[in-house]
Amino acid sequence: MKYCQGPKCHMYSTKDRLRGPQGAKTYQTRRRTHLLFGAFCDRRCMEDWIDKNIERALNHFGRIVEPIKLTEENAWYKDYDYDWQSGITNNHRFINKITRQQIPITEQQYNNPDLVRPL
Repeated sequence: MKYCQGPKCHMYSTKDRLRGPQGAKTYQTRRRTHLLFGAFCDRRCMEDWIDKNIERALNHFGRIVEPIKLTEENAWYKDYDYDWQSGITNNHRFINKITRQQIPITEQQYNNPDLVRPL
């Protein structure tokens, strides 16, 4: 079983962290669950880890040093209309976030992950 990766998990006073025989009890790191917090037992432990490691993670994976700009050329996204009563999707299209221009496309083009802007 995997344990919570929170650096202070063993320091929080809860009944399920208190382990050991009478007279020799200690607070221990919780076993993590597979539900909400991945490698952590709760949000508090996840935030402790983030506080301790965020600078290292940003430096390792790449820190943004200049603003990222959305231009007319890279502002395209795919959209469609959905009729919730019939469950039918139609009117697939590209929309430009800046100019609001719309270009009709087929459903196959919509489902193609390699097509990210109009040709």
